[in-house]
Amino acid sequence: MRAITTRLGRIRGLESEGVKSFLGLRYGAPPTGSQRFLAPVKACGWQDVFDAVHYPNRSMQNSGALSLRSYVPGEPNEDCLFLNITTPALTGSLRPVMVWIHGGGFVGGSANEYDTRVLSRQGDMVVVSLNFRVGTLGFLDLSSHGEAYHGSACNGLRDIILALQWVRNNIDEYGGDPQNITLAGQSSGATKVLALLGAPSADGLFHKAIANSATCAYFPARDQSEKLAEKLAVKRADVMPTLLTMTAQEIVDLGLRYRITVDGTVVTRPTFDAIQYRGNHGVPLLTGSNLNEGTLYTRGLDIAQDHYAAFNCSLAGEMLCGGTPDDYLAALRQSYPQASPGRFHELVWNDMFRRSVLKAAELTTIAGPGGWLYRFDLPANLPRFKNYGASHASEMAFTFNTIAAPDSHALTFHDPHDPIVKKVAEQWVSRIIQFCKAGQPNGNGFEHWPVYNTASRDCLMIDQTLKIISDPDQQHRQLWGL
Repeated sequence: MRAITTRLGRIRGLESEGVKSFLGLRYGAPPTGSQRFLAPVKACGWQDVFDAVHYPNRSMQNSGALSLRSYVPGEPNEDCLFLNITTPALTGSLRPVMVWIHGGGFVGGSANEYDTRVLSRQGDMVVVSLNFRVGTLGFLDLSSHGEAYHGSACNGLRDIILALQWVRNNIDEYGGDPQNITLAGQSSGATKVLALLGAPSADGLFHKAIANSATCAYFPARDQSEKLAEKLAVKRADVMPTLLTMTAQEIVDLGLRYRITVDGTVVTRPTFDAIQYRGNHGVPLLTGSNLNEGTLYTRGLDIAQDHYAAFNCSLAGEMLCGGTPDDYLAALRQSYPQASPGRFHELVWNDMFRRSVLKAAELTTIAGPGGWLYRFDLPANLPRFKNYGASHASEMAFTFNTIAAPDSHALTFHDPHDPIVKKVAEQWVSRIIQFCKAGQPNGNGFEHWPVYNTASRDCLMIDQTLKIISDPDQQHRQLWGL
């Protein structure tokens, strides 16, 4: 396509099947060298015509044990503050914008894994997907090393906030409406979406939220310098100089795990408190989880694993926002006395995500903006995933309707040629599009989907058909104390 002129410089993208793609736009300066572990800095424009035709660097990470992808475009690199844009047109009325936050357990993933072209074309929407720092480079709390490092526990979130500022200031030149932005994400990306409800610096940068299989922010940030000093075999005072001289790969290879924390600088309130505090000034929320979240982690196998017992306690504690998990785990075992170790582990995963999204939807309705709850039940039907059911991440091909693009590089658990799969994808993505446009998922002849509330507890069930069911979580709500 021909280059276009923007306020940041001239840019040339790709065009195919009525969608224009602009890949690898830099929104932040390289967070490298002396900028490592610091807040991101706004990127400048460019001089020559920028050919935005290749997927950009993705954040530094190692291949995860849970990765199901054989190929992800873009190279891992510490210099990763880039975004991708797809748009149906650059002119005409400004269009709704979705900003997508990828998952990856806080240590992996990338925007480059997603194909947003069908959603842009079908929804007449602009879709922006973000790369940002993850793992130790994005979430290590180094606040005790000086004021400059306050907020370092949420640098990955600060990257997202900077990208949202870029979108607000520039998306109109790509056909998007800066006053109609939906922030959306899946798994750890959805947790980031909910965490940003408690981040004052994100206020006003998005107007609706979608959280697929989220947990919530509640855990206080904790400086890990002592732990790092021991791991690096250095004195505590030498932790920062050592980290600054290590390669990015050496830092990733430390193998540390992370969660979103309430650090007091970037995230100042736990998610549930933030929803209540914001009240009617908050944003509408569409959220839900999948029927068989845990099969991604067990591969659908019944066999025991050595780490399951400790992991079950950790997951249950996360579900209860730090509460003691013993009573819940005992009640779950009593409810499923015949469950194999693998099946029991899956149930804990399912409940962790389910309780979080249910509570977030309920509180958002009480606060005023409205929360809509779904559950994705359609089982995978590709032979590779025959034991997975409706696994964690299996709804992504439906959210972006890459089912309609069988040659896409995006991952799918379902046969894109199956007529039922195609029909469900069309119906679900239509709900997503309506929510992004109007802040509610109803209209266009859909069955009415009420907000989730404690009176009726209506939930949209996504299986071979889409239908509203009242309180499908009744049994497990009792286990959760809700």
